[in-house]
Amino acid sequence: MVEQDLGDPFLSSHSYHPHPLSSAHFKEIHKTDSDRKLAFIDGGNQELVGAPNFSIQLNRVYFNIFEKRKIVQPTKLTNRIEFFSVTRAKFRHEQIFYDTTLFPAERELSGFLPNSADLSFDSTDRKLMVGGARADIARVASIARRFAEWHYARHAVERELESGDVLVMDGTLRTTFLKESKYANAAFSIAKDKDVVYTGLSKTSRLFTTTGLSLLGAVRRLAMDNEISPMWYYYPVADPLTPEHQGAIFLVKLSDQSQRVFRFEIQADQAKRLEETDGLNEIFSELALNSNDLSFPGYPYGLVDADDNARVRFEELETYRVMLLSEISKLGSASKFVRHMEAIDAHIALNSLKEVSYA
Repeated sequence: MVEQDLGDPFLSSHSYHPHPLSSAHFKEIHKTDSDRKLAFIDGGNQELVGAPNFSIQLNRVYFNIFEKRKIVQPTKLTNRIEFFSVTRAKFRHEQIFYDTTLFPAERELSGFLPNSADLSFDSTDRKLMVGGARADIARVASIARRFAEWHYARHAVERELESGDVLVMDGTLRTTFLKESKYANAAFSIAKDKDVVYTGLSKTSRLFTTTGLSLLGAVRRLAMDNEISPMWYYYPVADPLTPEHQGAIFLVKLSDQSQRVFRFEIQADQAKRLEETDGLNEIFSELALNSNDLSFPGYPYGLVDADDNARVRFEELETYRVMLLSEISKLGSASKFVRHMEAIDAHIALNSLKEVSYA
């Protein structure tokens, strides 16, 4: 297949200032000897029981700290928190709203959770809907985990990191949901005050070029066509122009053992200051040092570890589900829950019948 013209990064002109694709924009990552520590944070959640009008979920947020290539234990914070979220549909103002209440697994963790008052959403909010359908309550319930990531990242920066250190979130630095910017801005503010660099790395990217190509694929092709020789490089893509997204966007290749390129963001004000020094190279050099594990070459091991420890596995759910349903039964409310749950669980019943018939 003949590759079409690569085009330029395609991002909203009102929200970003994109940089045209050019081989001159590739920057080699030079190895440096840095004392910066890297912290990585990620979260996970799964629904325990649900119905059209409620969703009860188990949520988990985890962070780690690396110095050079060695993981170090936090001294002031637990590195993992768990909490339950209960999201219920409420009718008010002639509309259906989804309200979420949070319950920490341990009482002393309550201060690390977002405020439940910030977790109320209109089910017809266009940012939550898919097409013309009302927002799915299970998806809205998962917003609590995202808010908790921002909030716990703030505490990690404040209590565990020092000037020059770097925090890496899983995902972008863009805020989408109502009141999400409240938690993002608080985390950014603490990071700026402490001179901790706030960043995010995305496992996947759906960015395009103006000719309809994958942006990551186009940049890889640009590197090949121009025989970009460094084993590692970073490439600036766009600067943000909106408060909803405060991340300067880069693409990074972090290992000679992998051709993978990832989207990486740095809080925009901090990125500008780092460009004036050798700070950008130093950060990417530390990331490259952390990205040579055989489990996933080219991807920071800190995020592999964070994903593994934050993930809520399906095999865990059954234990929690049995405990939860047992407590509901003790309250004499089982029939009330079941009649709502049966509104959406027919496919589960059918799958069970198929498993029996195939046995």
